[in-house]
Amino acid sequence: MPHHTSLIALLSVGFVSAFVLGLLAQRLKLSPLVGYLLAGIVVGPFTPGFVADQGLAPQLAEIGVILLMFGVGLHFSLRDLLDVKNIAIPGALGQIAFVTSVGTGFGLWHGWDLMGAIVFGLALSVASTVVVMRALEERRLLDTRRGRIAIGWLVVEDLAMVLALVLLPAIAGALGAGEKIGAAGIAGALVWTLVKVTAFVVVMLVVGKRAIPWILEHVAGLGSRELFTLSVLAIALGVAFGAAYLFDVSFALGAFFAGMLLNESELSHKAAADSLPMRDAFAVLFFVSVGMLFNPAILVEQPLLVLATVAIIVFGNALVGYTIVRLLRLPKLTGLTISASLSQIGEFSFILAGLGLSQKLLPQEAHDLILAGALLSIIANPFLFAWLDAWQKRQQPGTAVTTVTQPLSEVPEDMGGHAIVIGYGRVGRELTRLLQDRGIPLVLVESDPDRVEFARKNGLVTVRGNAAAAGVLKAARPETAQLAILAMPQALEAGEIIARLKAIHPGISVLARAHSDAEVKHLLAHGADAAVLAERELAYSLVDMMMATPPWRTPRAEAATAAS
Repeated sequence: MPHHTSLIALLSVGFVSAFVLGLLAQRLKLSPLVGYLLAGIVVGPFTPGFVADQGLAPQLAEIGVILLMFGVGLHFSLRDLLDVKNIAIPGALGQIAFVTSVGTGFGLWHGWDLMGAIVFGLALSVASTVVVMRALEERRLLDTRRGRIAIGWLVVEDLAMVLALVLLPAIAGALGAGEKIGAAGIAGALVWTLVKVTAFVVVMLVVGKRAIPWILEHVAGLGSRELFTLSVLAIALGVAFGAAYLFDVSFALGAFFAGMLLNESELSHKAAADSLPMRDAFAVLFFVSVGMLFNPAILVEQPLLVLATVAIIVFGNALVGYTIVRLLRLPKLTGLTISASLSQIGEFSFILAGLGLSQKLLPQEAHDLILAGALLSIIANPFLFAWLDAWQKRQQPGTAVTTVTQPLSEVPEDMGGHAIVIGYGRVGRELTRLLQDRGIPLVLVESDPDRVEFARKNGLVTVRGNAAAAGVLKAARPETAQLAILAMPQALEAGEIIARLKAIHPGISVLARAHSDAEVKHLLAHGADAAVLAERELAYSLVDMMMATPPWRTPRAEAATAAS
């Protein structure tokens, strides 16, 4: 293969492998992350066949880290944390401290140096937000007290890991300077790092807080979609690079702050939507590159060490999480939900492990154990939640597994003849207002938490979650509804939702929106009774308005008089 095609080969084979194995994992009711990691193992140097360029993978992974952290900042919710701060903050910090201590002890017992053992333990203490959010959404737990506690707990974990990512390079640099510096030298390096971080934060709060929203508003006013998307990516990558180049702090911190400040802009939803495809693509490459570094031989050569690592992840996190929740006098069900949520590790663990390896703090064996533990714990996590569902049914026979406590989140059992509106963007918001004015009973389905809160403030019964998930769609009671309107712009996803609606209630009328003739055909083929081509209807409305104004109104009126 020509040398200059190595990047194309990595992207092509990486994406194809990730798609095939991610799809297989989804079909098996596992997280797609499992498929992405396995794809990395397949194209890595430790398995036969195609081997991707080992020099390019880390750089693509770094871009993935930047965009992942940008997404974390973009969806960071201080409100979610403050709602449960008395539980989430002490709980998460206590859990991190306990599991890190256990992991550190394991590493020291195995002969690693102190810093390598600490990084190993820290990587075992942080759960995957992607995995937890999916499990909570499938069970409609996002609006429950225990669901909000789990989300707040994850927010604290994420913030702690951001701090660790900032401090680790400083520690590694101090240790690399030799033994002469001692504890005072390490402390001085940490203080200097915190000074630089503080300077970066001040600049972002003083300058970035004003400049970033202004840039977005200015670019949005130009009416160019590609420029707006480019501006979002430029902000994410530019701030990350500037943080590293000017302030010598991590790419991750810069990207996190860029996303967090962008979250305060009124255009944050559009920014999140426009950057999502790029973020998802590079996030997949990040997981693939992580898999490329994993040597699966450790599963055969060191099975006891792998089992011990998995035990720390699953049982260590579960035990301390359950204990802390019970000590805070919360119900047993809440403790078990937190335990199941925390019993796996994911993206932050990979970032920490990769950073520790690159900084020569973490042994290769420890890195492989972290990856093996993550892979096996993510595979096991759905079974833990299934056990929790079964346990709750045994404890509360005849009742629903989930009791939603958030106002306007539960559809009344006697509700019937209502209309289901899926999507609360600009179209959905105007649509629900018109239907409310006409007194039509409504149930809204929306996944974005800010939009959900806004809808509930407007008095709408709102089911939070992705309508493509069976449990979320069922919660809207389509079997008793008369009509469903898909106001979401994603026609392919809408087609699958329509098919499921028709399977539940064949007699329900379904309307949907489209942006092309091909999308109209797709929606109708999947069972929609009608599909509105938005641009065409807008053109008709504008022509009608034009024909009602001079100079066209008078000739039309005269022609109508002559005909009569």
